[in-house]
Amino acid sequence: MTIIIDLMIFIIGASIGSFLNVLIDRLPQEESINGRSHCDYCGKKIKWFDLTPIFSYFFLGGKTRCCHKKLSFQYPMIEMITGIAFLLIFIFHFSFFNEFSTINFSNLIIYFGIISCLIVIFISDLKYHLISDYILLALFIFSLMLKIVIPAQAGIHVLWIPDQVGDDILSSLIVAFPIWLIYFISKERAMGLGDVYLSAVMGFLLGWKAGFLALYIAFITGAIFGLTLILIKNKKLKSKVAFGPFLVIGTVIMLMWGDKILEVVKKIYGF
Repeated sequence: MTIIIDLMIFIIGASIGSFLNVLIDRLPQEESINGRSHCDYCGKKIKWFDLTPIFSYFFLGGKTRCCHKKLSFQYPMIEMITGIAFLLIFIFHFSFFNEFSTINFSNLIIYFGIISCLIVIFISDLKYHLISDYILLALFIFSLMLKIVIPAQAGIHVLWIPDQVGDDILSSLIVAFPIWLIYFISKERAMGLGDVYLSAVMGFLLGWKAGFLALYIAFITGAIFGLTLILIKNKKLKSKVAFGPFLVIGTVIMLMWGDKILEVVKKIYGF
């Protein structure tokens, strides 16, 4: 029974991943996400049986059925990543066999929404150097929902939530300030406005302490990645590297393991 449920969660995640591919490619180019999927080359509508997540790509040999052009491996990759991410969230943070409730289910859906937004941001910024305002808004809404659900889960009346909103907004501004400062000083050459907005949502979601650690992780991973590219001569020192993906990495790490990391930091530095 557990295997069946895990498989269902993976399939749901892979199906959501198929939709995330649409968002990744259409939103940065300001295309409508309405209507059926179509071939990127000839524009023909894709049949429903060619839209099966992961399977269709390999069944068709990585090529379109209509014009036999090569398909990007991005499509099955995002579907697999989303399926695995959903499954890991379910396994490590939730369980239908462990105190299942409506609140836990709501929490699960919210986490799925947050990780889906982060996947879209990661790939679209990496691919197009653009972060959609719509996805940032969706990430903020899911973050706000999480702020409401967690106190409800703890038995706290949800009408008390506005008292916490001020602290969350302050955390948002505190975490966003370093990124905004770099954006302002560099005149958008080092950071984009999307990075500023993303860091603000990070602060709102994680709080200022976890948010700063997420920024620290982002800068460290970004520096390692940038230096690696320079060493292998794929980039120059002044080359533009998207920073959004590293903010996403920091956010995911602190979202999943933030409490444990904060405990370690507290033991080391005493605060």
